[in-house]
Amino acid sequence: MEIQTAEAQRELIAYLRSPDAIRGRCKQLFTLVNAGESRHFSCDLTQLGRVADYVIEVMRCEYPDLQIPFHSRWRHFEAGNVPRLAQLDSQLAELTPLAKAAAKFDLAIVSVLLDAGAGNNWYYYEPETGLSLGRSEGLAVASFWMFCQGAFSREKLLQVDAQRLQAFTEAELATGFQVNAENPLVGISGRWKLLQKLGQVLLSSPHLFGNDNPRPGNLVNYLLDQSQNGQLAATTVFNAVLEGLSDIWPGRLEVAGVNLGDVWQHPEVADDGLVPFHKLSQWLTYSLLEPLQELGLAITGLDILTGLPEYRNGGLCLDLGLISVKHSDILRLSHSVASEVIVEWRAITVILLDLIAATVREKLGLSTTELPLVKILQGGTWTAGRKIAAELRTDGQSPIQIESDGTVF
Repeated sequence: MEIQTAEAQRELIAYLRSPDAIRGRCKQLFTLVNAGESRHFSCDLTQLGRVADYVIEVMRCEYPDLQIPFHSRWRHFEAGNVPRLAQLDSQLAELTPLAKAAAKFDLAIVSVLLDAGAGNNWYYYEPETGLSLGRSEGLAVASFWMFCQGAFSREKLLQVDAQRLQAFTEAELATGFQVNAENPLVGISGRWKLLQKLGQVLLSSPHLFGNDNPRPGNLVNYLLDQSQNGQLAATTVFNAVLEGLSDIWPGRLEVAGVNLGDVWQHPEVADDGLVPFHKLSQWLTYSLLEPLQELGLAITGLDILTGLPEYRNGGLCLDLGLISVKHSDILRLSHSVASEVIVEWRAITVILLDLIAATVREKLGLSTTELPLVKILQGGTWTAGRKIAAELRTDGQSPIQIESDGTVF
């Protein structure tokens, strides 16, 4: 559909960056699947209670008192029950609370951007503990130590600066991630390009990232200015992330020259056919909330953000029979992120996560405030998705294979 006016284009971009658009567009595909009109998937909502029971079982195992933290990058930094964050706090102890929060923003933003699927054959060996860590935990710990060693700073400080990112080489990233012929990492080039693009966008948005020494952590100052009476809406953080970082994503759809980011097309979606997800941007938003809380801010409207449409949450729904495929090729072949199959799978996952969360709360007798979606993801659906995958497949892989370039999942 051709957008006729500049104002209409701006409105469309703003809409596609909203949680309302994510849920609204995903709901269209969810309705299609439930009506039996999808070529790829069917849905059996009678399995909702069973899935919720499985998630609750995993939650009680992981967090017996149901005191669940947010689903964020900070959990991965503690992989193997190693208190790395206590070590980080001791290194930051001399800083003011504001400077400490800025350093944590620096770490979280770089680490999340490097967090796309690692593949099944890569791991990070941590000399300090002797642990070998794969997947998200390995990526997190590798980026944690790179940050602590000053790899992203010209002055070798515990911070990230734009000039250093632009000078950062693919070889340096490969060394930091211990990549070699025997330890291959999916999408290493894509990750390196994201770091370079991050350096560029930090320089191009001084109102968000500062003038004198542009860095991701300066976003803390911008968000403090947006807070009122010690409160900050989660959507304000999300909007800042999208405004500041959307240009880093490569080869995405554009409207009026604006990169839409994690937005894809599906022929069954009304109007322009566009389906937004903003998975990494929401994951990053969730990961920035804790440093803000440490500054004393109360985060409001948590459940306005959506669940994360990635292969652990989507795999949970598929592996437990909440959704099923209509032809075996979906499970046998690998699919591009832009394919109709993957867009549809992600869309129905967004809506099913809301339904699973509501069912879990109902069974536990807890409110949205007591158990927001971001905690159910952690406790929770992501962990349960990994657990059932490991039970069903020896390699613990996703039930549907996605061709990753290191920039989406």
